[in-house]
Amino acid sequence: MLETTIAAIRPADETAMAAARELHGRLTKPAGSLGALEDLSVRLAGLAGACPPPLPEPAAVAIFAGDHGVHAQGVSPWPQEVTGQMIGNFLAGGAVVNAFARQAGASVTVVDVGVATPLPVQPTTEAAVLDPSAPRLVVASVRRGTRDLAVTAALTRDEALAAVQTGIRIADELIDAGAGILLTGDMGIGNTTPAAALIAAFTGADALDATGRGTGVDDPTYAHKVAVVRAALTRHAPDPADPLGVLAAVGGLEHAALAGLILGAAARRTPVLLDGVIAVSAALVAAAFAPDSVCAMVAGHRSAEPGATVALRHLGLDPLIDLGLRLGEGTGALLALPVVTGAVRVLHEVATFDSAGVAEK
Repeated sequence: MLETTIAAIRPADETAMAAARELHGRLTKPAGSLGALEDLSVRLAGLAGACPPPLPEPAAVAIFAGDHGVHAQGVSPWPQEVTGQMIGNFLAGGAVVNAFARQAGASVTVVDVGVATPLPVQPTTEAAVLDPSAPRLVVASVRRGTRDLAVTAALTRDEALAAVQTGIRIADELIDAGAGILLTGDMGIGNTTPAAALIAAFTGADALDATGRGTGVDDPTYAHKVAVVRAALTRHAPDPADPLGVLAAVGGLEHAALAGLILGAAARRTPVLLDGVIAVSAALVAAAFAPDSVCAMVAGHRSAEPGATVALRHLGLDPLIDLGLRLGEGTGALLALPVVTGAVRVLHEVATFDSAGVAEK
């Protein structure tokens, strides 16, 4: 599945991009007056191979959840049980991601790809795939949390591959159900530690520059977290030319599944709106598997986690909003969604100078 997905990913369509630029030049506005929105709409035309590109709707958020053996190193003050408990909160509609998804009319799919503790809820029927009012649960657990990356490889290559393929399957399922854009979400206590390790591995950044405070650790815990990331990179020496190996050594199951979601979206020429540091660390993995997958990526926001900026710079992506967010769940991506929709709607609905009878300069 991974090989065929990668083989289906193609570069942006230059003809469609040129047509979008030309159309922007004829719309009733000064050239370039919409700034980054114009660049975004051109990129989306290139992804779709059409001008104008399809409106990015309906939107579907996929929240991948997993736990981490490195939690035993004291990198987070939150108990690991919170991962499973938050899944219950997602499905009850009580989390921030739910509030923002209701506002955006986006569906929420929660995927247990590696939660360590028993879940308080049961899987949801397929009928709720794109129902914004009914978050659903998919159980696709590869294993109950990763191993401790500070001691040994977090995953086997087969486990990492299984998680990537889970993400691809979810992307296909959501797109087959009609989703016009996918949004990344994540849940996993301690998951900013493997994210930092992934970012450092793929960008060459120092552990200090790639590691943030996650849920808000104090100074001693932060220093310890940086040391854990640095030691793991030294122990495993992950090779960025081998993305599956990097995932296995220092990644998380939700990171692997998010990489698969991104690859699956790119293969289907469907945009994927990235959330925070977990998503952009997974995006680095996807780009290592298939460089052209970056064509499908839209950076929703700039996370307060420093590693997110390092990763976005490496990917060549500019975030749409910068609000100091560091929650995860898909919240930043949902807030950026109207910006993406607006960028495309301009190409569909704004009159040209000729059609509106407006004089040009």
